[in-house]
Amino acid sequence: MTEPTDLSIQDLRRKFADKSLSPSEYWLALEEHIEAWEPTIAALYAYDPDDARRQAAASTERWAKGAPIGTLDGIPVTLKELIATKGQPVPLGTAAVKLVPAAEDAPIAARLREDGAVIFAKTTCPDYGMLSSGLSSFHKLSRNPWNPSQNPGGSSAGAAAAAAAGYGPLHIGTDIGGSVRLPAGWTGIFGFKPSHGRIPVDPYYVGRCAGPMTRTVEDAAFSMATLSRPDWRDGTSLPPNEIDWMDLGVDVSGMKIGLMLDAGCGLAVEDEVRDAVLAAARRFEEAGAIIIDVAPVLTRQMLDGLDVFWRARFWGDIMGLSEERRNSILPYIHSWAKGGADVSGVDAVRGFNQTIEMRKSCGRLFTEVDAVLSPTNPIVSYPAEWASPTNDPALPFEHIAFTVPWNMSEQPASSINCGFSRSGMPIGLQIVGPRFADMLVLRLSKAFEDWSGGVTNWPKRPG
Repeated sequence: MTEPTDLSIQDLRRKFADKSLSPSEYWLALEEHIEAWEPTIAALYAYDPDDARRQAAASTERWAKGAPIGTLDGIPVTLKELIATKGQPVPLGTAAVKLVPAAEDAPIAARLREDGAVIFAKTTCPDYGMLSSGLSSFHKLSRNPWNPSQNPGGSSAGAAAAAAAGYGPLHIGTDIGGSVRLPAGWTGIFGFKPSHGRIPVDPYYVGRCAGPMTRTVEDAAFSMATLSRPDWRDGTSLPPNEIDWMDLGVDVSGMKIGLMLDAGCGLAVEDEVRDAVLAAARRFEEAGAIIIDVAPVLTRQMLDGLDVFWRARFWGDIMGLSEERRNSILPYIHSWAKGGADVSGVDAVRGFNQTIEMRKSCGRLFTEVDAVLSPTNPIVSYPAEWASPTNDPALPFEHIAFTVPWNMSEQPASSINCGFSRSGMPIGLQIVGPRFADMLVLRLSKAFEDWSGGVTNWPKRPG
């Protein structure tokens, strides 16, 4: 029997409309569910159940009158802690930041409120969102619901953990090198990084975007009508669209789909991951797609150049902090960033130029194929207490080689579960499309979810 906390957005909307379940009743069930899970996985920051009850009650009144204010009215949602909400501090995951209330909602928060969503909490992230880990100097250690001894990944760590544990159907993360897709892969959920500018973000910088993290493709797709409305604060914001985000049917017959099993550098792909991705590719082939083995788009020079640029950029951000505040940053990140102190302006620019080389390399590949399949993550799992899959600040980006190129090329990409390891941990398949082909990625993701049956054995809450 389906638990109320397992209902999709569409299920909830139907029940709200026929009055078989109210937003208030659903919230109270969800609140009990969260209270059972949260001591184990520590996914939330600024959790406010009292305010959630108030928001749900207002939504219940609107639905009772048959007058919801938007498509997400009454749907509980979390936002990654980096996404500002008016009146709440934005700690950026670190003890180094002064807790100053945000002056206004970021674009994503504003759009969700316009459509009546119940924003009940922020989700955790590591210091400055610069790790793929649930480790932070400010938040409690966030853990993976499938096995709390393991890491949920990051930097959208809490969002992924919350989605996998069933804290409602919709969670919003951000992604600059894989921070939506990497934790999605490690927690078995669906993570969607749209084309850059499709979901406005503020502040914006090169490679940064935001996306929904959900248990199903449909829930992510449904949210896009709200999230993709333009906002002037993001200079890359795309014009208003007429996209039917729920038009998810696709025929893959004759489609040329690249299969990338070598990222070109970084951590080697573990056998269990390779086997799961190969099996996923065979499903596309059985449906009529033409699977083509493709070479990596990333080189060691590109990844190292990005490392130099990001170190220099981040050191510039924190060098004005007092020594006491700098020393409160997670040691792993502080050690990594300190390398930026000796980077010259010329070397920083050379590093940045490697993002342009990534864009060119990705563009060249998509003259030959319609889409690309790859592992999301090269490895199955790693300990919850580690700052990254290498746990070595000298090797900070070895795990992002499959994901980061598509941030720099601004192409849409998703992560969807494609199996489980012998240890019981989820394995993610990455699906990439051409720039602006967001619907193609969602459709291919939905097709695979239908073929595979999706995840049905979500972790059970403690107790």
